[in-house]
Amino acid sequence: MSPSSAHLVDRSPVITGSEIGASLVPPRQFATASLSNYRPDPAFPSQAQAVAKIEEFLGGWAPARSSGGGLFGRRRKAPESVTIPGVYLDGGFGVGKTHLLAALWHAAPGPKYFGTFIEYTALVGALGYASAVSLLKGTRLLCIDEFELDDPGDTMIMTRLLGELTATGTRVAATSNTPPNALGEGRFAAADFLREIQSLAANFETLRIDGNDYRQRDMTGHARSFSPEELQFTIADAVSSGYRVTTDDFSALVAHLARIHPSAYIKLIEGVQAIALSDVRVLDSQTDALRLVSFVDRVYDAQIPVFASGEPLDTVFGGDMLSGGYRKKYLRAMSRLVALSTEDV
Repeated sequence: MSPSSAHLVDRSPVITGSEIGASLVPPRQFATASLSNYRPDPAFPSQAQAVAKIEEFLGGWAPARSSGGGLFGRRRKAPESVTIPGVYLDGGFGVGKTHLLAALWHAAPGPKYFGTFIEYTALVGALGYASAVSLLKGTRLLCIDEFELDDPGDTMIMTRLLGELTATGTRVAATSNTPPNALGEGRFAAADFLREIQSLAANFETLRIDGNDYRQRDMTGHARSFSPEELQFTIADAVSSGYRVTTDDFSALVAHLARIHPSAYIKLIEGVQAIALSDVRVLDSQTDALRLVSFVDRVYDAQIPVFASGEPLDTVFGGDMLSGGYRKKYLRAMSRLVALSTEDV
């Protein structure tokens, strides 16, 4: 397909529990995230209010002084300033929830972990439940990005895990990412989440953040689609400039993703500086589409530009996918693909 010999379909990475644990830090684009460099949209006051709530969460930090019950159980009374034992950021995609979560992580005392819901469930799967609890026990802050309620089994595992950790003093911060049928708004039903965590804390603070997708504020149209000739030229130019580029047929990559656990997608793109895909087509399998969403999330975290020919990448979710239970996930992936396709190497 191109002058580059690297292909994602030739990689079959596996990832260990210890590697997952070591990777539980904010994505590269949020390495310097702070409350001061978050830019609230003045048209949506809830964004500035969320910053104030995160500051309150940080301001109330105090060492756990357990008497056996932990943060949410029996303990000696904490300072009056400790008013928010846990915080949950609920809102649409692209309103800055992950930025705020990363800003909280950077400012909080350690030990601390930051990962997506799927990374924590993968950690449990790789290590086993007891070993995962042992690794995370003693954590002062656990940040969970894109908390999902897609799979009842995974939800119960996370509920149990968080219960054990918070009982020993761990505080939890999370953002939402769930099928959008609840409330009919394409938003996470906060009440549903609170019901799931009743065993953790009755006074868990849920913050609703409204706004427009920041990735679309200065961007219109679809993901860029190259002609086959333009794609070849772009690949050759990137390779000659010293970039590590992978080239793959879109359908072949989608099929390959089925052979790799989503937790290992981060290793699939390790060392890659640009991704080229030929003959992009509309997907008709929701299973394939959801795998692609997970892959796009990791590519976006790594900020790897994507060049493609065929259908625009943000139009690949076909049929009734955008009106179904995973609409929110697909819209987030579409937003990220538009952003990635406008990046230059």
